[in-house]
Amino acid sequence: MDLDLPVEYEDFRAVVRDFAETRIGPIAEEIDREHRFPYEIVEEMAGLGLMGIPFPEAIGGAGGDTLLYAIAVEELTRIDASVGVTVAAHTSLGTMPIYLFGTDAQKEQWLPELVSGQRLAAFGLTEPEAGSDAGNPRTHAELENGQWRINGSKMFITNSGTDITKLVTITTRTGEDEISTIIVPNGTPGYTQSAPLHKIGWHASDTRELTFADVLVPEENLLGPRGVGFKQFLQILDGGRVSIAAMGLGTMQAAYDLSLAYAQSRNQFGRPIAKFQAIQFKLADMAVELAAARALVYRAAWLKDQGRPYAQEAAIAKLYTGEASNRAVNEAVQIHGGYGYMDEYPISRIYRDQKVLEIGEGTNEVQRLVIARSLGL
Repeated sequence: MDLDLPVEYEDFRAVVRDFAETRIGPIAEEIDREHRFPYEIVEEMAGLGLMGIPFPEAIGGAGGDTLLYAIAVEELTRIDASVGVTVAAHTSLGTMPIYLFGTDAQKEQWLPELVSGQRLAAFGLTEPEAGSDAGNPRTHAELENGQWRINGSKMFITNSGTDITKLVTITTRTGEDEISTIIVPNGTPGYTQSAPLHKIGWHASDTRELTFADVLVPEENLLGPRGVGFKQFLQILDGGRVSIAAMGLGTMQAAYDLSLAYAQSRNQFGRPIAKFQAIQFKLADMAVELAAARALVYRAAWLKDQGRPYAQEAAIAKLYTGEASNRAVNEAVQIHGGYGYMDEYPISRIYRDQKVLEIGEGTNEVQRLVIARSLGL
């Protein structure tokens, strides 16, 4: 059993890390402070093929796999979580449903601009009254004369309202006990996005509430068979949890890297604080959990690439990295002391960005339910 990554994966990591450090790093604090979506960074990532990593080259993607994609999300998040989630939400949630469930005509119509990164895609699942209870949406669609008439709303939707967003794929009731998935292009009359929502973190990420008021889209915008939307979004969430787990891993790596560098440079009582056992133990615990997290995330991605069941492993990785990243950023701020509480230091931003990793793509509590059910409980 060889646990080393192939050299081409490490080479890819080096490319993404260099891009993140040299292009994103210098502006990460600025775009966070200004709550500014980084269009220029997205354009450059598209040029590098980072917006379509797990999609075939034949349709304009990069021809990579889930593990390669997870490495990219990890490295981007290590520098800025807003950029990391922009890629993750676009890839796993916005584009993947069309790739997995779309007809040939739908793929031909929508995928080229999405997998190339020219345009962004969003996925509308959560509603004001349907968060963890995602299988009970109030948004509904009625088929009338070859068109779906959609009414309802979605909440906390990433990438939904940028100037380059092409569409949102939503889950909606199409019958009393029937959930389906429908593609709604941006610009469709009656479909509106709120102003960007104010968040604790991810300030440079686009997050909005969506409203559908008698929105009409063609019947052929139904994604997959009618009534299979619940099964579809469970499959999408399984894949999405791998990417959110990779974000947790990147957050942990950032907390560790910043803490180690600070501890080695910060002097107290005549020597670097890294020489004190209290600090050494914190860093040692971070290193242990970081190693465990990387193994869990990479295994979940690898299982998906092998075509083997991976839902349990994805939930485990997502749960573990969410909680472990919380511990890592908390200890990182403690190591930084008073400076860690100052926004001039990146650990402040990373601390704020972390919490949503325990909420999005299924809360910690939902992950435990998923794991328990996979155990037959």
